[in-house]
Amino acid sequence: MKNLLCFFILPVFVLGNSLPVNYLGKKQGVEAESYFEKDSQIVYLFFKVEKSNSGQEKITLQGKKMSPGKLKLEPAFDRGSANVGDYIISLHDSSGKEVGKQLIKDPLHPEMEVYEDGISRNKMTLQNAEFSIRYSHSGSIAMVKIEKITKGGTQLLFTQKL
Repeated sequence: MKNLLCFFILPVFVLGNSLPVNYLGKKQGVEAESYFEKDSQIVYLFFKVEKSNSGQEKITLQGKKMSPGKLKLEPAFDRGSANVGDYIISLHDSSGKEVGKQLIKDPLHPEMEVYEDGISRNKMTLQNAEFSIRYSHSGSIAMVKIEKITKGGTQLLFTQKL
C-alpha cells in the first residue's frame, strides 16, 4: 500500500508544482523583455574636461550610449547644494525648452578620502577629468548645455545638439 501511494502521489506533486512555475516564468520573462526593449531606454553621455594653462576649461562630448532599462531614481537638481566650481547640466528639447537639470560636483577638484592615522578628506587639483550623466530616453532631448557656477553667477562652458 505504501509503494502504491508513493507511486501515485509523488508524480502528482512533481507535475503539479512544475507546470504553473514554468508557464508563469516564461510568460513574465517575455513581457519584461519586450517592455524594456520598446519603452525604456537609458542614455549615457560621457564628457571630458581639460584645463588649459590660461585657466580656461574646455569640455568635449566623448560618447553617447543607449542601454535598455529604466532609471529607478531621476536625478534631482538642488541649487542650494551647489558650490563654486560645480557644473549645472541642462537638457533641452527641440524647441529650446528646458526638460531637466542635473548637478555635477567639480570634476577638476574632487574630494578624495585618505586613510593615514584616521580618515580625512583632501581636495585634489586635476588638469583633466572625465564625468558622465544619464537620463531616461524620451525622444525629446535635443540639446545639452553645461554651465559652471562661479562667484559672480554662471559661466556657459559647453552647448551641443544631440
